[in-house]
Amino acid sequence: MYTIQANPSGTRSIDVSTENLRTIEKYALFSHLIDSNGIVDENVLDKLRLNIRSLIASQEEDSKELLDLCIDVIYHNNMKAFGLQQLVMLYLKWLATDEEDDEEEGTKE
Repeated sequence: MYTIQANPSGTRSIDVSTENLRTIEKYALFSHLIDSNGIVDENVLDKLRLNIRSLIASQEEDSKELLDLCIDVIYHNNMKAFGLQQLVMLYLKWLATDEEDDEEEGTKE
């Protein structure tokens, strides 16, 4: 379980599970989300929410993992643009760590 800061003053936070991060990776939710200027604002958060809604609506199978991500993180009361920026940074750090773990397992075999 990870905790991200949801506002600049640090008075609000959001818990993010490894399953939430795996869901982001599985559906590539951050791909092409942020414009070339690199700024994460409320419009980017709205775009992410709409993308996830569209994925849930178009899926024929169970979308429990996406729903869990929405309930736990994306639609959390404290989630704002700052929180999304922190989530993206956590995801990138987690992804790098996860890839390193995979490489280590590959060299042991």
